[in-house]
Amino acid sequence: MKKIASISLALALILSFGSCDAIKNSNKTQRGAGIGVAAGALVGGLIGGNIQGALIGAAIGGAAGGVIGHQMDKQANEISEAVPGAEVKRVGEGIHVVFDDKSGVNFAFDSAELTADAKKNLDAVAEIFIEFPDTRLMIEGYTDSVGNEDYNLKLSERRAKAVEKYLKSHGVSNSRFESVKGYGEAKPRFPNDTKENQAKNRRVEIGIAANEKMIQDAKAQSN
Repeated sequence: MKKIASISLALALILSFGSCDAIKNSNKTQRGAGIGVAAGALVGGLIGGNIQGALIGAAIGGAAGGVIGHQMDKQANEISEAVPGAEVKRVGEGIHVVFDDKSGVNFAFDSAELTADAKKNLDAVAEIFIEFPDTRLMIEGYTDSVGNEDYNLKLSERRAKAVEKYLKSHGVSNSRFESVKGYGEAKPRFPNDTKENQAKNRRVEIGIAANEKMIQDAKAQSN
């Protein structure tokens, strides 16, 4: 089983070290437990950064957060096994998935068309989303830095929407998509100095967070 990278919500570490690196490497019991809504929102504000910041800011903490974290552990493991090349991280009480050139869910240069391999992998992801229905989904699209910045922004939006459309067409409810946005060439994961790195930056990222039903069920279970 592929090891899932994790990010802790320990506010004290954030304040002590001031770095995202300082909140890595929590265990499954620690994740989601001990941080309340206010602290979770504060940590999210300190870190910022789209999906990861949103997931951390949405954490409810306490025993209910631990219940949610346990469910997310299972879902993260299933995604990791279904798409071995994807980068799957447990962030707060949610999941952050990066689909790049290694995952099979990627894009050719100047294209928002899903390849046959991309569709095959998204088929597996859709099945997992349907298996775990009580979550909200955030999708972000990105490009490399080749070409016009405004054009790349629109291209990244088309990539995010292509993934959203495909997941919807395979049974994922429309109401689960909280946000679908493109960020163009912003936040590259690698320097855009080689064709290989450019391919890695042409990617889609998905955030998975508990919806209100999961939160309320977790609170009831923890009580």
